[in-house]
Amino acid sequence: MELKIFSLFDNLEVEKIKNLFKTEYPWEPLKLLKNYLLELIPDLPKKIPLKEPLSKNLFLTLEGEILLLNEIEIIENEFYFKGEKIEGAILYAGAILMNSKIFFEKNVIVEPFAMVSGPAYFSEGTQIRQGAYIRGSVYTGKNAVIGHTTEVKNSIFFTSAKAAHFAYVGDSILGKDVNLGAGTKLANLKFTKKEIFFEINGERISTGLKKLGAILGDNCQTGCNSVLQPGTILGKGSFVLPGKVAGPGILPPKTIIK
Repeated sequence: MELKIFSLFDNLEVEKIKNLFKTEYPWEPLKLLKNYLLELIPDLPKKIPLKEPLSKNLFLTLEGEILLLNEIEIIENEFYFKGEKIEGAILYAGAILMNSKIFFEKNVIVEPFAMVSGPAYFSEGTQIRQGAYIRGSVYTGKNAVIGHTTEVKNSIFFTSAKAAHFAYVGDSILGKDVNLGAGTKLANLKFTKKEIFFEINGERISTGLKKLGAILGDNCQTGCNSVLQPGTILGKGSFVLPGKVAGPGILPPKTIIK
């Protein structure tokens, strides 16, 4: 089958990393993600403690000012400090930021005991829930969710993509409104540790990658405890039912794995 980026993802224009997707194949942005984020992301304020749990609940304004959360007044989901409306992210005590190349847009929430390594860019409304493990080279679109004990590395979450419970997301891309059921694993390395290839229109296409998880088009869903094998591409609107294994290879839109 033919494989084009626009056949997997709509509304790329709203994403901060849209320029990464001017490539022929949808896995190519994962090769460029780390360096792109390093250039995009400013350093955190120097007063933010690194490599140790935050000792207090903080509010980090978009201007880089650090305030104590208990000094902030919250009225109808808007934030005020000394009567002035402010915008920023909430960082709860116990969260650990491992380096300075991390950026939070407004209304991002980082819950206790989440560990975040940069480079990482979290768009407006992203939730990083308790115990999440973010290993760097991660981008989230607006209102994404990285949930409890979910591990993510070198991956992209588009707007409203969610891996809310006990997931592994390695070297993968989640399209808009993708939802991973609890315990979903997007495996990224073959037992043989060999390079990952795809068959496209009868031609064997090299990815140049030994680590490549899954690429899920917009509106895909996985059931609880499902597994996507290394090098799996799901077309838009596909479902992987609970406990099932999908891939490897390219699956057309609206596929149901059952």
